[in-house]
Amino acid sequence: MPAKSKAQQKAAGAALSAKRGETKKSELKGASKQMVQSMSEKELEELASTKRKGKPEHVSKH
Repeated sequence: MPAKSKAQQKAAGAALSAKRGETKKSELKGASKQMVQSMSEKELEELASTKRKGKPEHVSKH
């Protein structure tokens, strides 16, 4: 599942880093904090590896 925005891609990267033990889980904020608990490492890898080119910074919830 590719990321829908740059912000989602960045959050997945931060969560993946924490899941791998490269950063502390206590340093996570917002969406990345929830992602690390609810998603597998493979799911996070897929989101984090999405290319950013052409993606909006944020996607509205509508």
